[in-house]
Amino acid sequence: MTATTRPASLPLARLFTVALAACLLLAFSAGQAQAAPKKNFRLAWSVYAGWMPWPYAAQSGIIKKWADKYGITIDVKQVDYIESINQYTAGQFDACLMTNMDALTIPAAGGVDTTALIVGDYSNGNDGLVLKGKKSLKDIKGQKVNLLELSVSHYFLARALESVGMSERDVKVVNTSDADIVAAWGTPGVTAAAAWNPQLATMMKQPNTFLVYDSSKIPGEILDMAMVNTQVLKDNPAFGKALVGAWFETLAIMSKGDAKAKAAKEMMAKLSGTDLAGYEAQLKATMLFYTPKAAYDFTVAPALVSGMDKVRKFSFDKGLLGQGATSVDAVGISFPNGKVLGNPKNIKLRYDASYVKMAMDGKL
Repeated sequence: MTATTRPASLPLARLFTVALAACLLLAFSAGQAQAAPKKNFRLAWSVYAGWMPWPYAAQSGIIKKWADKYGITIDVKQVDYIESINQYTAGQFDACLMTNMDALTIPAAGGVDTTALIVGDYSNGNDGLVLKGKKSLKDIKGQKVNLLELSVSHYFLARALESVGMSERDVKVVNTSDADIVAAWGTPGVTAAAAWNPQLATMMKQPNTFLVYDSSKIPGEILDMAMVNTQVLKDNPAFGKALVGAWFETLAIMSKGDAKAKAAKEMMAKLSGTDLAGYEAQLKATMLFYTPKAAYDFTVAPALVSGMDKVRKFSFDKGLLGQGATSVDAVGISFPNGKVLGNPKNIKLRYDASYVKMAMDGKL
């Protein structure tokens, strides 16, 4: 994964993670059940436009400020995306940044009870479907589509096809890594592809390339979140409060439009391997929830439930809920309004808006 790629799952890594989680689950759960409140925590992050506030918060002292307030320490460490989820699932991190689909299909499907502490943003154009020489999505019928199989891009393709009354039966998916997608697009034989920024922007610069569908058509479905181990959060609410406080203080700085905001975004751009203009272009296609109220309102809205229902159905159809999953309801997903998708006796993915509400109410 290059320095500015949109994170995505790797199939082999996903299978390894689920198997690893299954092996570690009993020992891990037993240890967590007896866990006493602790003082030192670890958060794993990887490069993506909507997640760059985290390393900035760490380097600028904002994380330390909020950790000190609650008498704890928080180590913020950069790890390659899929590896960060592997390590989180194995219990090496208390929190990790990941998409909603990966949270469901890796730690949750692997048996690790995980809480969405902060829904930070959704892709609002960062993901796109391009064709060569064709300007209509319907022209994709019968074509080979290059994308990273079993990733968010695969889900995105399925939703695009659905919008014009088609399905994957009408195309042929060609598994192509994020590192190779731009080069593949430069070859004559590749005529359709799904990708995310910044690769998407690079591909769009090539002649005869047309964007026929992007993620702004499915708002709120491709989510980027700060996930926390549920038992750790239950035993240590101070950890959740510190993370939420640091996050929204950082976003408040970014949103002011003054010299401090510019300096902050310049640091985020540098940390992600681009310049300010490049980073701001990525932010334009990222619907960041800059205020606690915006994040809270999204998390308690019915649209989140319907969006996750689509994601879990796709994940089950692709065999991503684990070998033992006999139905789409195998893994339970709970929401702040009391709604549960799937098995209520096996809830492993939880959306919790209570900490964000504390920030909204000024109670952190």
